[in-house]
Amino acid sequence: MSIDKFTTLKSTCVPIPIENVDTDQIIPARFLKATERKGFGDNLFRDWRYNSHNQPIPGFPLNNPKYGGQILVGGKNFGSGSSREHAAWAIYDAGFKVVISSFFADIFKNNALNNGLLPVQVSASFLQLIFDTVEKKPHTELQVNLEKQTIELLETGTKETFEINAYKKECLLKGYDDIDYLLSIKNLIENYEKERSV
Repeated sequence: MSIDKFTTLKSTCVPIPIENVDTDQIIPARFLKATERKGFGDNLFRDWRYNSHNQPIPGFPLNNPKYGGQILVGGKNFGSGSSREHAAWAIYDAGFKVVISSFFADIFKNNALNNGLLPVQVSASFLQLIFDTVEKKPHTELQVNLEKQTIELLETGTKETFEINAYKKECLLKGYDDIDYLLSIKNLIENYEKERSV
């Protein structure tokens, strides 16, 4: 699966200031029957977004019209729990390109990177600044620059750098999944094999 190229994103965000959000909350197990990666966004945070009568719960940020954009901001320890890749699929399918937290579960982080979703880990203080600023001004924009590995809160000009695996960074910048990357270096692999066979 090829993914969208990621260079720089400037967007408003949807804040979910809840710690220890696990993958079953992100996409409940009863919605894991499909094998394709499409359609999961409709059930993102299903049990938090809708009541037992399938009516939207007004207080949940994804149902609040004042929030929107391609950046999801979660609390500390985002994506814990089971290893389901569907959690990353659901977030990406709902239109998010970046998810921000002060700490990610390792498996979720890798699943996100493998599916074109950029997890940006920031300091606890920067995360709190985002939440505080967006609460006061919901249309506040963030700018994420993958090449420079920076995230900036445009309202205040406050900026931080973030870490990312160099290989995954290259894949995101070029819009490659693992197979695309291997195909991009096919000639190098073939030449290496020829040299070893001599």
